[in-house]
Amino acid sequence: MSKELEQILQRLDQLLPPAAPATDWKASIAFRWRSAGRRGAGYLQPVRHVHRIKLSDLRGIDRQIDRVEQNTRQFIDGKPANNVLLTGARGTGKSSIVKGLLNKYSRQGLRLIEVEKNDLVDLPMILDQIAARPQRFLLFCDDLSFHARE
Repeated sequence: MSKELEQILQRLDQLLPPAAPATDWKASIAFRWRSAGRRGAGYLQPVRHVHRIKLSDLRGIDRQIDRVEQNTRQFIDGKPANNVLLTGARGTGKSSIVKGLLNKYSRQGLRLIEVEKNDLVDLPMILDQIAARPQRFLLFCDDLSFHARE
C-alpha cells in the first residue's frame, strides 16, 4: 500500500467514532443503552451503583407490586408474561417497583436495561445483543411521556 493511501486511511480512521465497547455482563445486574447518535450504533454500559431498594421498603402500593411481581416471576420462569406499563404521577413508586424487582430476582437471572425514550428506535439492536443470553431482561424506559404531537 502506498504511503499516501496509508495517510488517507489514518485520517479517515480519526473521523470515525470509536468501536463500541464489548458488554461486560459480569460487571452489573443493570445496564444503560448508550446510543452513539447514529442508527445502528450503540452499546450497553454497566450501571456501577445499582439502587438497592427492596420491595418491602415501598408503602401503599402493595396491589401494584403484587401484580407486577407475579408477572415478573412468570417471565423469569419462561411462562407467559405481559409487557407492563406503570402509570401514575411522579414519585408514586413506579421506578422503585422495577428496581426492587431487579434486586429481589437478580440471583434468578433477572437483569435490567434502561433505555431513553429517544433511543427506543434502537430496540431491535438491543434485542439482538441479548437474544442469546441466558438471563431474562427487563427493558426499562423511565419517564416515558408524550406531548400532543407525538
